[in-house]
Amino acid sequence: MVTTKHKDCTERLLQINPALAAEARKILDLNKSERHIRGGLATREKYLHMGQS
Repeated sequence: MVTTKHKDCTERLLQINPALAAEARKILDLNKSERHIRGGLATREKYLHMGQS
C-alpha cells in the first residue's frame, strides 16, 4: 500500500524531475517490499525482552 503522501509526492516529482522520481519510486518500492521483515523483527525483539523481566 502506498500512502497518499507518497503517491502525491511521486506524481508531482514525476512532473518536476522524472529521473529523481524514478529513484524515489525504487526506494519506496523496496521499503514496501521489506516492511513486513522489519516489522517481524521488531515484534520478535519486543517479545524477547518482555520475557526477561
